[in-house]
Amino acid sequence: MTETRSLGPEEWEFWDAWMRAQRLLTRELERDLQRACDISKPEFSVLVTLWHAGRELRVGELSASLDWDKSRVAHQLTRMEKRGFVQRTSSGADGRRAGIGLTAEGRRAAQRAISVHGSNIRRHALDALSPEQASVLRAWSEQTIHRLDPHRDETPTDEAS
Repeated sequence: MTETRSLGPEEWEFWDAWMRAQRLLTRELERDLQRACDISKPEFSVLVTLWHAGRELRVGELSASLDWDKSRVAHQLTRMEKRGFVQRTSSGADGRRAGIGLTAEGRRAAQRAISVHGSNIRRHALDALSPEQASVLRAWSEQTIHRLDPHRDETPTDEAS
């Protein structure tokens, strides 16, 4: 049986600082997307996922890529369809399998948002790190991902994180 160990004061301080930094970084990146591109983080996630796929995806594929439930994806797609970012197409013999693809407006929005978001990631996070710090954080992040989600496809689909 594994022994349960509590965190010491310095470990709690580290954890609190790490969690606060993540919240602040996420907040700033989301605000910047909204201000510069007039899109939300969920819209960005869908746009980038479809952009990287380079083809139409079925709702189930999109749901799996985003790690969202199908209901959330369906609601998000309805909102994005109204904005002209995505379109649904029917496929299959019965016409019920809906493919989801980017419209021309969705492709333009994705390209702009990827560029803006990349600049903001650089400004808020990467420019403050030395190459050594970035290397250590990347190694730790990849190790954590592998430990907590070993069966997940290792190809990132959401550049927003």
